[in-house]
Amino acid sequence: MSATLQPETSGEVETPRLVLFDFDGTLLHGDAYTMFIRRRYRRGWWRGLLVVPIAPLLALISITQRGRHAAARILVRLALVGTDESRYRELVESFGRELARNSRLFSRLGISTLRRHMHAGDRVLIVTACEERLARAILDELGLADIELVASGLVRTAWGWRVGVHNIGAEKMRKLAARGIHPPWSAAISDSLADLPILAAADQAILVNPDRRKLKRASARLGTRLGVAEWD
Repeated sequence: MSATLQPETSGEVETPRLVLFDFDGTLLHGDAYTMFIRRRYRRGWWRGLLVVPIAPLLALISITQRGRHAAARILVRLALVGTDESRYRELVESFGRELARNSRLFSRLGISTLRRHMHAGDRVLIVTACEERLARAILDELGLADIELVASGLVRTAWGWRVGVHNIGAEKMRKLAARGIHPPWSAAISDSLADLPILAAADQAILVNPDRRKLKRASARLGTRLGVAEWD
């Protein structure tokens, strides 16, 4: 997708287009928070020992999509054992800045498309399953500090860190609604079928780098509103 949407007009008043971008897999090659958690395990070998006794259980429950999400939550909790609030913020923000400096991790066409929409006066939101503090640190380092962000969040309890809100699938719709943002929106751009709810609520839905299976499923749901973007 190379063209930028034009603002809607109502009389003489221009109404900004509302354009939603996914982040992991769309603007970033890979999953930022998974990269962060993997580093935690690499830099603390003893954390891996915490996983060993429950590894068979994790493998068993990971057969299903819901089980994979549950396993990921357990791995996040174990990766952050002994990490307080200030240390967590320091770690995740430092990692986000480091990630953002590696231009090879980001889609050149994706970032340039996002910037074109911003420069055209569109209201652009990044709606992502990535953890909020990490996503914000990355965006700040990329020079996108002003962009609106709707993301997942962790909470610290007496028993350690846990996922508070996992902003994925239909949860993205709920979090947008909590901010007073309701469909339809002008465009939604994602690489993931988990985002079919927000893609289906867009006037123009863009699927990024889909394989044949994804394209078939998305086309069945979205019909002629579906477009495809091939981004490096």
